[in-house]
Amino acid sequence: MSVPTFANAPESLGHATTDFVPTALEREVRRIYARSPLYPQRFPLHPEPLQWSCFREIPALSKQEIIERGHQAFFVDYGEVERGFQTKRFEYESTGGTTQAPMTVIMEEGWWNAQTERAYLASPILREFVGRPHRKCVLAPVGCSSNLCPYEDHPFPHRYFDGVVYLNLSSDPFAFPEREWDRIVLELQATRPEILEGEPVYLSLLARAAKKRGVRIPSLRAVILTYGKASLQHGARIAEVFPVPQVDLYGSTEAGYLFVGEAFKDNSQVIDANAFVELVPWRHWQSSPRRQDHLGHEAHAGANGSAAGRANGASVAQRGTSGIFQIYVTTRDREAMPLLRYHTGDIVQKLPHGFRLLGRESNLHFRANGSLVSPADIDAALPAGFACWHYMLVQTGETRWDFHYVADHAPAHRELETPLAAMLGDGARVNAFRRRVIAPAASGKFSLLKVLPATKPA
Repeated sequence: MSVPTFANAPESLGHATTDFVPTALEREVRRIYARSPLYPQRFPLHPEPLQWSCFREIPALSKQEIIERGHQAFFVDYGEVERGFQTKRFEYESTGGTTQAPMTVIMEEGWWNAQTERAYLASPILREFVGRPHRKCVLAPVGCSSNLCPYEDHPFPHRYFDGVVYLNLSSDPFAFPEREWDRIVLELQATRPEILEGEPVYLSLLARAAKKRGVRIPSLRAVILTYGKASLQHGARIAEVFPVPQVDLYGSTEAGYLFVGEAFKDNSQVIDANAFVELVPWRHWQSSPRRQDHLGHEAHAGANGSAAGRANGASVAQRGTSGIFQIYVTTRDREAMPLLRYHTGDIVQKLPHGFRLLGRESNLHFRANGSLVSPADIDAALPAGFACWHYMLVQTGETRWDFHYVADHAPAHRELETPLAAMLGDGARVNAFRRRVIAPAASGKFSLLKVLPATKPA
């Protein structure tokens, strides 16, 4: 049996052999089993040294399973947690995503700040801010990942926590009236932050508001793109107004921060001190009947044809999936609700200098030949002179797509539709629409690529 692949630096795993789990990983697995009764109930673990064959048998944990079992299943005595809320020893947050019911996440006091600091230490750009006072402004959905995000309309001084100002008081930045942008830009100027952090669409529209008002923030040293998937269009619009290095910081409420890198440089690395990240080869595209038919046709042709044809048929199963993985996350040093082999639903691609975060599994598209379409392909297909504040490519039929975008100027739509259709292939037809607004999902999150649900074979 092959050894599982991890995205972590080898030294962070500890000593490993082909048969036994590395020391650091086994130690964390056994800590999780000792802390949470959920895991022994799901899969009993023997006391002997942990082998890879046994590790692979530990069932992956899904968000749906956590929702169904309830967060109480992680604790022997949930009454202790409830008492901990009163003494501020525990905190809780709710996360919903775009397709599932809300999930309650319990955090031990100080955990969010500690894993954020470790994320900063893993970034050459953010490392300088660790251990010294600095000011940061955050602009993101109200129900965002931080447990400090406001849920009421607090006045400006009361949204200032340990050097951090939370600028947003409501969701959907496209619905903000101009007086709301006046307030946000004024608070940004008053804070004079060194770091600006936010969801990419929010920050793109903040750049538009600041540009309109002729505002610059000379104190700014770094922009953190997080809470959602950023496009090159977002990054370019933000950089025009806030010309500082941009950091891509990926994580989730339940798992914490997992990857950090320079935005759009494909060099994201696992934050080794926060989690072990297992890479599981992803072949989800084969579940579509049309893709199965295409695969079967080529494989059949190869089986009855030349050696080259047979090789081509065999390679089809791998085409578009080489270096592409789903991730299973095992958190480190987590007291409350530790996660073991947690299936996040996110897809990553391994590249020469690190990883590219492709997005949610449900928000990716595969062509008939199995090759992948991700937001990076949309960015590359857009013409060089095109500029927008946000876009969304939506599949409306088997070969029909709509490209919605918000921009100050509209190009000839053929200049958008033709290269996007060519990028999609398979006879795709694309219609472009310039919009004043693009509404977020019910969760407050935005998408760049929205595909039709995959149909399962009969």
